[in-house]
Order: sequence, then C-alpha cells, then structure tokens
Amino acid sequence: MDARGGNSGRDINLNSPNKGLLADAMTDVPVDNAARGAAPEGLTLAEEEELRAELAKVEEEIGTLRQVLAAKERHCGELKRKLGLTPLDGLKQNLSKSWHDVQVSNAYVKTSEKLGEWNDKVTQSDLYLSASSTLEDWNEKLTQSEAYKKTQETLSQAGQKTSAALSNVGSVISRKLGDMRNSATFKSFEDRVGTIKTSIRANGLSDM
Repeated sequence: MDARGGNSGRDINLNSPNKGLLADAMTDVPVDNAARGAAPEGLTLAEEEELRAELAKVEEEIGTLRQVLAAKERHCGELKRKLGLTPLDGLKQNLSKSWHDVQVSNAYVKTSEKLGEWNDKVTQSDLYLSASSTLEDWNEKLTQSEAYKKTQETLSQAGQKTSAALSNVGSVISRKLGDMRNSATFKSFEDRVGTIKTSIRANGLSDM
C-alpha cells in the first residue's frame, strides 16, 4: 500500500525528509470560531478574540523583554569583568542593598517604632519602677551590711599582707645576695677569676 495521502499529493512517508512540511502547513490554516468551540462563559466571541490578541501581544513583549534582559546581563558581566569585580563583591553589594531596603521598608520602620513604644511602656510601668526600686534597696542594704563590710576589710587586709610578704621576699633575696658576695668563698672565686684574666692577657701579649 502506498504511504502517500490520497489527492493531497504530499509525501507523508515517515522516513521522508519532507515529513514536517505537512505539519508546518497545517499551522497556517486559520481556525474558525466553530472549530475552536464556544467562548468562555460571560464572554462574547468578539471579546474572546480581543483578549486572545492582547495575550499574544503581551507574550511577544515578554519574549522581547527577556531577550533585552539577557543582553543587559551579558553586558553587565563584561563590565564587572573589566573592573575586576568578583561574584563575591556582587554578593556583598546585593546583601548590603537588601539590608538597606529592609531598614527603609515600612514593615521595619513600623516594627522599630512598635518596639520603642513597648520599651517606653515597660520602663515606665509601675511593675518595672517597683522592681528597679527594690533592686536599688537591696544593693544599698547589701553594701551597708556588716557581712559586706567585713568581707571588704578582709580582702583589703589580705591584699596588704600579700604586698608585705612579696616585699619581704625581695628584701630577703637582696640580703642573701649581699651576704654571698661578702663571703670568703665568693671573694676567693673572684680572686681566681681575676688571676685567670691576668694570665690570659699576659699570654696574649707574649704571643704578639
């Protein structure tokens, strides 16, 4: 059986290089309203046609904008590369801009104002003032109590004793060093060192 279609004269053999021509030709055939079906509920056929035309126009504009955006992004990348900017620099800039946008946003400003109002209400509330007054009273009573004063005196005395002990240790070490220098053993050692130095000098002069 021949795979050619009736009277159309077109080659629809699946192995033919012209197999796509029929499909392409079919896309150019207009579809009438009857074949398309009834218009959506609440729309006339004329309104549907107008909306479809507007949709096609918007989709075409979107495609154009995408092409323009892609070209702009490529140009932006080239400029950054020439300026030596790395992706990390771009990330830092984006984060900084995002944080700035957050700070100037209405939500952030309103939240900051609300927190400020809550802080004022808390610090001016009777409960907060009473708690602060109570803590001040406790602190005053603590610093004036006998236990606190005795602790302060004990720490002060301990510090003074420690300083005195360190001073005594230094004096003892200095005295011991002085006694050692004045001892007969140390003087004998100094005499021997002096004799060795004299001998070295004499030998050095005789060799010249």
